[in-house]
Amino acid sequence: MNKQRIAIACDHAGFPLKVVLKKVLESKALTVIDFGTDSENSVDYADYAHPLAEAVEKGDCALGITICGSGNGINMTVNKHQGIRAALCWNAEISRLARAHNDANVCSLPGRFVTEEEAIKIVDLFLTTPFDGGRHEGRIRKISCK
Repeated sequence: MNKQRIAIACDHAGFPLKVVLKKVLESKALTVIDFGTDSENSVDYADYAHPLAEAVEKGDCALGITICGSGNGINMTVNKHQGIRAALCWNAEISRLARAHNDANVCSLPGRFVTEEEAIKIVDLFLTTPFDGGRHEGRIRKISCK
């Protein structure tokens, strides 16, 4: 895996898993840009999701990882950004397909519904699976409203 900047953000429900994933990513010599939150105190996921999405849109970070309780709220939030293709990944195969077929640039995790071991596999596949291109390219171009 090439050294690259990976953005990560979560709400209070995703914080414990974020801590684990951040350590795993850093152990692989990746630079992790942490957009918060930094505790299990109740917060609004949008406050952390929007800055992460902006960093991925601008190219400041190659890919992003978001985590909230169900994964849905934070995923919906980052997908409001035109340059984001976030996928709710609850298992490794969904993660692989999100990259290979959809060229997803943000992996959203349901922190309350996946184990640490599952989350590590999901993120590893997300970061290492290339976009297949080909027949998928035209579909990807049609996603944005711009």
